[in-house]
Amino acid sequence: MSAPSPSGLLVVDKPEGPTSHDVVGRLRRLFGTRRVGHAGTLDPMATGVLVGLIGEATKLSTWLILDDKRYTARVVFGRSTDALDATGTTLAEVAPPTWLEEEVSRLAAGLAAGLPSGPVEARLELALDAERSRRAQIPPAFSAIQQGGVRAHARARAGAPLDLPARDVVVRALRLGGAGRCEGGPDAGRLYLDLELDVGKGYYVRSLARDLGEALGVPALIGRLRRTSSGPFSIDQAVSLDRLAEEAPADRVARLTSLPDAARQVLPCRTLSEEGARRARMGQRLSREHFEGGPSDLPSGPCAWLDDAGALIGVGEGRDDGFVVVRNMSTASGETAG
Repeated sequence: MSAPSPSGLLVVDKPEGPTSHDVVGRLRRLFGTRRVGHAGTLDPMATGVLVGLIGEATKLSTWLILDDKRYTARVVFGRSTDALDATGTTLAEVAPPTWLEEEVSRLAAGLAAGLPSGPVEARLELALDAERSRRAQIPPAFSAIQQGGVRAHARARAGAPLDLPARDVVVRALRLGGAGRCEGGPDAGRLYLDLELDVGKGYYVRSLARDLGEALGVPALIGRLRRTSSGPFSIDQAVSLDRLAEEAPADRVARLTSLPDAARQVLPCRTLSEEGARRARMGQRLSREHFEGGPSDLPSGPCAWLDDAGALIGVGEGRDDGFVVVRNMSTASGETAG
């Protein structure tokens, strides 16, 4: 009898170049299973945390993609592209205004001297504050958003007109981390600001560059982008694809965060009684007595349900007439410990 396919969560340090789908394809080959997904797309030019989902862990993607993300981003001034990043086709090139050159020089000198890096120029400070308080954002044309059943990036490449509506976004923090002039590459010599962002689901950092540039009256793009965390999963936990490829299959599987541990990090958890576990596995409705101790503080929203051995049975939620399973885990799948 063959061993069950692996299941679990893996934090990958995505390199620059491949798409998120390319990473999924590599993970399929490395883990020997087609059942691989991810929680939150990264652009090809972006690097950093991509949460890979193997086997039954793909069923947790609905809740994993809701998590906040953290990024470090370099906004380059003086050039704009159709993709809003350095990989796109140039649309405009304009020399930055003198005041911005002077301000970036002051910021760079202050950072080099270990001084506080807060903006001094009122216009720059106002533009950054506007992004900190942003609650609606127009996505980039080159994005995975669907319009008329077609991905926006496909329509954009075909030259079709796009009118993407603004979407609700949340910016929890935006900090200035660096300033100076780019060294090397197509934007060598151009001014840049390095920013650290903590944002909610659906926020596009490439749109930040566009909007910040418009506020300052100069074209801008994202020259560098790295995701440092996705919810509770950080770059410190990440492994490179090359490192994975060098490891023995058993060592790769040992890296996986188990389904129960992954669920505990993104959802409230409750343990079911023996009868409750039996009913949940069959997709039947539960009541409060089916939870260990009959707790009165059961969350009404999504909740990870575990059996008395700690295995993840599924995700359930409260309804007016009881508790129902909204996503069941297969009992045939291996629950790999990370």
